[in-house]
Amino acid sequence: MTAALLRCEGLTRRFGGLTAVNDVTLDFMRGAVHAVIGTNGAGKSTLINMLSGELPASSGRVLLQGQDITGWPQPRRARAGVGRSYQRTTIFPEFSVFENCRLCAQAAHARPLALWQSAARCKTSGDIAIEALRAAGLADAAARPAGSLSHGGKRQLEIAMCLATQPQALLLDEPLAGMGAEETDRMLQVLQGLKAGHAILLVEHDMDAVFRIAERITVMVNGEVIASDVPQAIRSNPAVQVAYLGEHA
Repeated sequence: MTAALLRCEGLTRRFGGLTAVNDVTLDFMRGAVHAVIGTNGAGKSTLINMLSGELPASSGRVLLQGQDITGWPQPRRARAGVGRSYQRTTIFPEFSVFENCRLCAQAAHARPLALWQSAARCKTSGDIAIEALRAAGLADAAARPAGSLSHGGKRQLEIAMCLATQPQALLLDEPLAGMGAEETDRMLQVLQGLKAGHAILLVEHDMDAVFRIAERITVMVNGEVIASDVPQAIRSNPAVQVAYLGEHA
């Protein structure tokens, strides 16, 4: 059996007397989209924050390609291959689409000894940025101001900026939020193209999109996993129907 690219074991986060995530063990495999769903407050974003290193775990472990990275801070995890996007757009609207990506590539491939060379002329960063834009479906928009993109285009740019850091695991927090049908289709095509080279964790409320793209779905309720299986099994799971899909068992 292929080993997980990213894995969490018994991951728990407490805020005082509140347990936001409780004893979660999940595998995220290269070549697959693993969706994590649940109502607001289920612990999905807290889980992503612990996996990315932005929030320390109260207990449990995070493993990247078998290596324990639980104690690593977010910048070190990012350099090791854990990339993430956020619910809110974090682009630089006044910069070009290309420059947004180039800055991310530059941050991931710093050259402290190249003091004599303009960072904007770094061929390595530029090439990585162009490839990231291509993978995100934005190659034709490279010269446009980032702020002029549609809402869906800005979300694609966030994916491209994440890709410019050359991650192996992609942690995507509601990338389809606020999108219409056409933009959703475009984003799902992007994610489909990224699967082969990445392990993708997708937190999303659009259930139609989740069942279209995910190979595996995990359902969280009150910080705990109540089901984790292939989409067909999740759809027919009585506990999921009652707790999340609003149906009667």
